[in-house]
Formats: sequence, C-alpha cells, structure tokens
Amino acid sequence: MAQVVIDARELRTSTGRYVERLLHYLQKIDNQNDYTVLLKPDDYKTWQPTSPKFKKVASPYREFTFAEQFGLLRQIWSLKPDLVHFSMTHQPVLYPKKTVTTVHDLTTARFHNPTKNWLVFKLKQWVYRGVVWVVAHKSKKIITPSEFVKKDLSSYTRLNLDKIVVTSEAADKITADPMPIKSLEGKQYLLYVGRAQRHKNLRRLVDAFQELKWTYPELSLVLAGKTDGNYQKLEKYFTNKKVSDVIFTDFVSEGELRWLYQNAQVYVFPSLSEGFGLPGLEAMLYGLPVASSNATCLPEIYQEAALYFDPNSSKDMAEKIQQLLDDKALAKEMSENGLKLAQQYSWKKMAQQTLGVYKEILNK
Repeated sequence: MAQVVIDARELRTSTGRYVERLLHYLQKIDNQNDYTVLLKPDDYKTWQPTSPKFKKVASPYREFTFAEQFGLLRQIWSLKPDLVHFSMTHQPVLYPKKTVTTVHDLTTARFHNPTKNWLVFKLKQWVYRGVVWVVAHKSKKIITPSEFVKKDLSSYTRLNLDKIVVTSEAADKITADPMPIKSLEGKQYLLYVGRAQRHKNLRRLVDAFQELKWTYPELSLVLAGKTDGNYQKLEKYFTNKKVSDVIFTDFVSEGELRWLYQNAQVYVFPSLSEGFGLPGLEAMLYGLPVASSNATCLPEIYQEAALYFDPNSSKDMAEKIQQLLDDKALAKEMSENGLKLAQQYSWKKMAQQTLGVYKEILNK
C-alpha cells in the first residue's frame, strides 16, 4: 500500500475535466493505495471523495508563483507521499522524489495571449518553457493525451520516447435534460464550443462564415463560451467586418450545451494547436458532423470521423463546411462515424492506464 498525492488544483478550470474523471474512476478501481487530493480552497468545498481511500486537502498556492514553488513544496513534503501525480505541468521544480506529470500540450509555450500584458506574459512564457524542460527530465514518467503530444514533447525536450505514456481522454454524454435557447430555436447554425485564445483560430472561422453567408444567408454562427477579453476582441473584429448573425452565448448550462449540440448543423473546430480536441469528440456523441482543422493531434484523434480543412485558409474551411451542409449523405456518414468513434474512447480505460503507470513507478 502506497501513499499517492494527486495535484488537482486545476479541477474547475477548462482542462480540469481530465483530473476530475481520473479521480472519479481511480476511486472505483483502486482499493489498495491511499490518496491525498490537493484542491484549491474553493474547490475543497465542492468536491467530495466517494472512497475511504481518498482524502482531500486544501492547497491555496497559485500556479507559476513563488508560493507554488516553496509553499506547495513544503505541503507535499509534509504529506510524505510515495508518489506525486501533477495533473498539469506547473509544480515545485525542486521536489526531488517520485513524480508523474501530465503534459496536455505545448500551446502555452508557443502562442501569445493578446489580452495579457505583453512583457509579463513573455516572462511567464519563458519561465513556463523552463519548467517544461525541468519537469520532463525529473519526472519518472510523463503522461500525454495523444501520440502527437508525446512526439512533440520528446522533440521539444530531447526526452526519450520510452519515458512518455499516452492515455487518451474521452467524452461523456451530458446527463442534464436539454434546455432550449429561445433566441436560437428554429435557426440553422454552425457551432463552436470553447475559449477564444489566439490558437483557437476563431477569426478565420468568422472569415469562413462570412463567405458562407453568400450561399446561406439565414445561417448563424454560434460561439459558446464564457465571455472574456479574447471574446471581446473577437466581437470587435467581426463588428468591424460587418459580419452578421455571429452569436455569443456567454456561459451556457449543461442542459443548454446539450441542446446546442443536438440542434446544430455542423460543429466546426478551427484550432491551430490541440493536445486532444475534446469538444469535437463531445459533438460526435450527439451525432453532429464535424469539420475540423487538420493541425496537430486532431486527425489522430478524430480519424475518419471528421472532414478536415487547412486551418490557415478560411476559403478551405468554408468549402469543407459547405460540403457538410450541401451533401446530406456525407454529413450522415460523418455523423455515424463520429458516434462510433466517440464511444471507443473511455475515461475508465484512461484511469486504468494511469494506475498502471503508478504501479510501475512504485514497484521500482
């Protein structure tokens, strides 16, 4: 029996689904090891363990701070773990004992966030790149969600591929009842779900949508995601270009999201950089045909279940979306392929593979 610490401070962030599902299934499949789950103070109140082998501890240390490097370091030492799993790259780089780190992608190392102070962001990006390098070499094993990220990380850090394990993520159907968004009822629309950072490539999506409006004047583009500085910049962009029928939903409930998936014509994923591409897989669970960028990991994850376009060409993007709108047989084929594919991915399998990594390290 070993003592394992899991850093779940990212539980309620956009990438927190991974660690939430990992915790959910580890509690079902591992009755041998003892676990301590580190949570931000606000999340401490909302997450409850379901297994007596799991306990939770509040960890108030923010990412990429001196408090994380030294305060979190002291906290981990006090817990006396046999193994620590950091579910994100950031962690105390001076912690010398057995660790596993999940690296979701290298997007932060490569793309600028225009809503942040340029100099501050560049300094943090430089620190992040250094942390990635150190973490990759000091961790006993690295976990990535795709073969693309595995090879990308190996190339970036000159790390042996044997040290990196791929554990694919998965999509879950939403259990909440579908809740219609009244302003969209009866409308035909394209759908994108997620954030609006630069690498998500939403300006080219708006450009492609503007081209499609000549053929489909009644078509709308729905962008579902909590409004932030990046979305506000995007709104200025399409307003200046006089593109009509682009609809921001802001935050949507689980029921509203389910309704959006069930009633859209095409899901469009124009991203320039992804580690797995979970939103497209979620769309497939609802039989929604997917038009996807052919960048990074997406062809690996979506396989034959998406129609691919060059994300640097709004013209190619528009053409592929139009194919799915015009060719009902093709849309049906993509829909059926997507439904089968999405069901092949499993969070439980991901947790089982992760537990296998733990056992391999603990037994050495």
